[in-house]
Amino acid sequence: MAVGLGTTSAAVRIEGLWKRFGEQVAVAGVDLEIPAGRFVGLVGPNGAGKTTTLSMVTGLLRPDAGRVEIAGHDVWADPAAAKAVIGVLPEGLRLFERLSGRELLAYTGRLRGLPGPEVDQRATQLLDVLDLAGAQHKLVVDYSTGMRKKIGLAAALLHNPEVLFLDEPFEGVDPVSAQTIRRVLERYTASGATVVFSSHVMELVESLCSWVAVLAGGRIRAHGPVAEVRGEAPSLQDAFLELVGARGLSEGQTLDWLGGAR
Repeated sequence: MAVGLGTTSAAVRIEGLWKRFGEQVAVAGVDLEIPAGRFVGLVGPNGAGKTTTLSMVTGLLRPDAGRVEIAGHDVWADPAAAKAVIGVLPEGLRLFERLSGRELLAYTGRLRGLPGPEVDQRATQLLDVLDLAGAQHKLVVDYSTGMRKKIGLAAALLHNPEVLFLDEPFEGVDPVSAQTIRRVLERYTASGATVVFSSHVMELVESLCSWVAVLAGGRIRAHGPVAEVRGEAPSLQDAFLELVGARGLSEGQTLDWLGGAR
């Protein structure tokens, strides 16, 4: 199933994207247009190719074949222009841990070429909104998982990108931090920006996203508005399981020893 984009402008265009690791094909010819101004979920089971796809789209990993365009800029032909309009929060984010949260934002903003006073003003606002003001002078090495995700998000948002890419942004995050991140992302997309985030938690995607792409086996199985991809299924989870061909225990398969008397 594939749902067309109609006349909606595309924030991201992906054409014929391939990536192999030895004999393993991780991404097998992905073609996808992601509409601008949406909260977009890239969903799939573990090993579907989500992280590899996002890494190639954001210029962190060179594809074997294919083309990626973000906001009109070719990621591999003009990487500087493409990276200037994106923010990235990758999975397993590595940060400069011996900087404080505020120092990290000051460093990131100056790397992006922002004037010092503007960086300081934006950093103050982001630290406040993300509930990090009280920890702004604490070293990042001492931050919790949720705090690391939030300071990473602040760094990704500091230059006000057109498109924000997040790889499993809620993984390992406590409910309070998750709600804070969610509130910031909803405000960001309401301004007309685009968020693309990967996840394998369908309930989260269904509650947050207006548009979704389903990836399995390195290929796009469906894409479009959440309601259209869900179709007649009771939930996105049910539609997802059908699309990726998931199955439970078949007849004759048993685990009768599991949970039995000891």
